[in-house]
Amino acid sequence: MNRTSVPDHAHAASSGPVTGDRADDHRRLGRELELFGTDPLIGAGLPYWLPDGAEIRHTLEEFVRARERRAGYRHVYSPVLGKRELYEISGHWQHYREDMFPPMDLGAEQVVLRPSLCPHHALIYRSRARSYRELPLRIAELGGMYRSEPSGVLGGLTRVRAIQLNDAHVFCTPEQAGDEAVAALELIGDAYRALGIRPVRYRLSLPGAGGKYVADPALWERATALLTGVLERSGVPYEAAEGEAAFYGPKIDVQIADAAGRESTLSTVQIDFHQPERFGLRYIGPDGARHRPVMVHRSVIGSVERVVAHLIELYGGAFPAWLAPTQLVLLPLSEGERQQAERLRARCLDRGLRAEVAGPDRGSLGARIRAALPAPYLAVIGPREAADDLVALRLRDGRRLDPLPAAEALSRIGALVGACSLDLWDEEPAGRESGG
Repeated sequence: MNRTSVPDHAHAASSGPVTGDRADDHRRLGRELELFGTDPLIGAGLPYWLPDGAEIRHTLEEFVRARERRAGYRHVYSPVLGKRELYEISGHWQHYREDMFPPMDLGAEQVVLRPSLCPHHALIYRSRARSYRELPLRIAELGGMYRSEPSGVLGGLTRVRAIQLNDAHVFCTPEQAGDEAVAALELIGDAYRALGIRPVRYRLSLPGAGGKYVADPALWERATALLTGVLERSGVPYEAAEGEAAFYGPKIDVQIADAAGRESTLSTVQIDFHQPERFGLRYIGPDGARHRPVMVHRSVIGSVERVVAHLIELYGGAFPAWLAPTQLVLLPLSEGERQQAERLRARCLDRGLRAEVAGPDRGSLGARIRAALPAPYLAVIGPREAADDLVALRLRDGRRLDPLPAAEALSRIGALVGACSLDLWDEEPAGRESGG
């Protein structure tokens, strides 16, 4: 199906069917690692998250929220439903109706599951008068949206019908729009480095033929010129692609690929002159007159579902320590060391580390070590370690470390996790904490 009119930043089609035959396919790994599942009673394209998968999702959400806060974004929540009239104003009903769920009658009104968050954010902007002194106003949300995807294109987490989107909209003056789009690309790059994601290319997505696009040549020319300048200022190579724009404007798509070479869009930056006009958005300028803001749409990690699918395949389930659902597994040699292991687990939780105890009732030490992988850190606790408050760490990559004071081991693991490091161990930590 041609998805030329995708109006958000997350769910452009992957290129090629998903077969699920590969050992590194995220659906197979997701089942084996008990990250997510599906049930025909819930429906196709509607996966549920199991505890370990939910832990990864929560960590990702907090990761991106923290980076957005540092970049000056304020977070909001908005309803997943809206009146049909809302989407008639935004243009979705005219240009995107075939991909929306049917309206539901609610008394004399009709309400619709939203296919995008931008109309709600436009209403939040116009909820009161705005001054140029408030701009740029950066509004972010991790929110649900819904697409009536055909069953033939659904697959695991990559194409779903209920999408949790990392979304944001920057309302700014025309003079600020270029800088805001450049900053959005920088934010995307920062997140990708922490996650270990490498984009395969940047795409300038332009309109194609047909009536799916807003008919305003001046709008398209102005927005395309702005985004072209953003790409050139950012110094990233890019390719233009017709027929891939949102219905209201061009966009920069950050493309990723799986191990089989199938390409999909993960993150985007868009310039939108259309919806500010449709919703009558204004701000008072320094001249005291009313002016029209520009709306910059951007998503740092796209949909949570798609980014988790990519990370599952990228790491084969052996996630970076900061993202791993269980970061440290404590392995008492016998029941005599279990109490010390439980105390250490409590100290881990106090530090924000995710730890579990795998006691001798689960089998031999070797069997427990094999079962604990792919956790990044294993801590063997024997009589000496229990008596002296030590841990003997084994790293996921096979390294075995000499016994360390438990406080130091937890501090060094915590520092790597807090920094969202891709390294398992720092041989020369910058500083050591005491206590724990």
